[in-house]
Amino acid sequence: METTSNNLSISLKKYLELCKPKVVLLIIFTAIVGMLLSTQGTLVWQTVIFATLGIGLASASGAAINQLVERRIDAVMERTKHRPLPQGDLDEKKALIFALGIGVIAILILLFLVNLLTAVLTFISLIGYAVIYTIFLKRSTSQNIVLGGAAGAAPPLLGWTAMTGEVQSEALLLFLIIFVWTPPHFWALAIRRREEYAKVGIPMLPVTHGVPFTKLQILLYTILLVAVTILPFIIQMSGLIYLAGAIALGVGFLRYAIALYLADDYDKLAMKTFGYSIFYLNLLFMFFLADHYARIFIRTFFLGDF
Repeated sequence: METTSNNLSISLKKYLELCKPKVVLLIIFTAIVGMLLSTQGTLVWQTVIFATLGIGLASASGAAINQLVERRIDAVMERTKHRPLPQGDLDEKKALIFALGIGVIAILILLFLVNLLTAVLTFISLIGYAVIYTIFLKRSTSQNIVLGGAAGAAPPLLGWTAMTGEVQSEALLLFLIIFVWTPPHFWALAIRRREEYAKVGIPMLPVTHGVPFTKLQILLYTILLVAVTILPFIIQMSGLIYLAGAIALGVGFLRYAIALYLADDYDKLAMKTFGYSIFYLNLLFMFFLADHYARIFIRTFFLGDF
């Protein structure tokens, strides 16, 4: 009995690994921020719960399909060779049924318990990542992460539409921030893993155009990112708390990008830049929330906007 329980626990752990939980948690976080920023009043918590569940399951489905498609590539690359499928820890047919099953459940939850627009946009994002990016773009162009970045940038937009039922300019700006953030984030990792990508024939930018060109692109996209993150303040979507955070975080990102651009021994610095980029996005969205609720508090208790 104890052996059966242990086997079940191990199996569940492997299915969880198939879903890339760390990535999914970041996706869920940005989606929830989109939900919270979309309203000035009381949240409909049932919608928040079902939207979070639907978006999270859809993201997990896309991650699982991605690992299924790339299982042979993953077996060669050092970073991914310990994943469940390359290790033979999961049956491929069962993994496919699992991935498709949670994807269908996700869309049904969003369709019947959230709204049609969010369900449609989430389905498009799922197909964009699991099929268009994973199967076609990743193997055909060095701009794969730029073109495929739209799927990864969708979660805050999905969170926003879940609460409002419509696509608004503020939601598109959240989308744009993650869209511009994605290339410098991922290309930093690609520099460190360039030899592995070359071995498996994936045309990542450092493989096709070299490291110096990639470092320049990281710097240029980081400059663009800093500019884009100022826009929420300019359009009065956010206030001074967010602006201060965005500038401080942007300066930090620029320091890493400039140092990486100038470095000769760049592998270790590339991974530090990659790590900072994750910290950057999480904290930037936290500043969004802090600013949002600070402004609500001021309007409510000091300006009499009850």
